Amino acid sequence: MSTAELTPPEAARWAARAGLVLPAERHAAVAAVANHIHGVVAGLRELDFADVPPAAAYRAGQEPHDAAV
Repeated sequence: MSTAELTPPEAARWAARAGLVLPAERHAAVAAVANHIHGVVAGLRELDFADVPPAAAYRAGQEPHDAAV
């Protein structure tokens, strides 16, 4: 995916392609939110999860209870 920010006209075009009616006054807001989400996801992609097991490996209730109370 391109690193260029989504413009309001592009947001309107993508909404139309998805079959969504997007009023003209919402184009800028939708583009801003999409750009924010893209920035957050880009940050998440930079995280290193090499030693973290997949979620399917976790079993609730089977972890050891070793905390002092």
